[in-house]
Amino acid sequence: MRFSRAVALPAAAMLAFSVAACGSGETTGTAASSEAPDAATELTVLGAASTRVLNEDLDGLSEDSLTFVNAGSSALVQQLADGAPGDVFISADEKHMDDAVEAGLVRDPQVVATNSMVLVVPKGNPAGIESVHDLENEDVKLVLCDTQVPCGAVSEQLTQANSLELNPVSLEHNVADTLGKVVTGEADAAFVYRTDAAAAGDEVEIIDIPHAEEFPNSLVAGVVITTEHPDDAAALVELLGSDKAASLWEKHGFTPAA
Repeated sequence: MRFSRAVALPAAAMLAFSVAACGSGETTGTAASSEAPDAATELTVLGAASTRVLNEDLDGLSEDSLTFVNAGSSALVQQLADGAPGDVFISADEKHMDDAVEAGLVRDPQVVATNSMVLVVPKGNPAGIESVHDLENEDVKLVLCDTQVPCGAVSEQLTQANSLELNPVSLEHNVADTLGKVVTGEADAAFVYRTDAAAAGDEVEIIDIPHAEEFPNSLVAGVVITTEHPDDAAALVELLGSDKAASLWEKHGFTPAA
């Protein structure tokens, strides 16, 4: 019987990541014995925080047994550099994948989907925000991603494209934490990926950001150099970019590459 495990960690926690951390996630089902001739290969997918919404469906699509570690792309690259185990890396942008490839951590990168950003406010929009220009009001508690991670880099581009002067109350290390501040009411607004906004359902309201479609993020998958299952890892990367996975990406608001 196949099973999956998911671990979602903020950047700070990722710096303490170890093999044991993977085992601390939620587990369903029973792992097949490693001695069984038809046992599924167990692969660890280091996925950008924005890809966490895919975990369950991707595990169902893959013939292998998948463990997911989700965090900011920069944190995942650092973990690979520090020797963290993994088989496939999915970056939320091309820059961090390029960094991983240049560092000799990942090979054979492939663009598998794209994503774009929106403005989200809590349900009921208590701050009465109608457009991105309302974010310049000093009373608005705005949260953005740190510019070191992909969602922050795009947020900065959108800020410049819309000639905004923003003073966020905090800069988060991944898009999940950024969205979380709005969902809990700690923030009045945030820039997040359209896919994250969709996953939050009626807990948030969505406001389009002008020029957002001009700054899409390319999600890029590659094989981790140190994988003990290179053929299976390569097959998973191919699956992510295939027609077979296109409906999975679309279901969660991404634009598939296939």
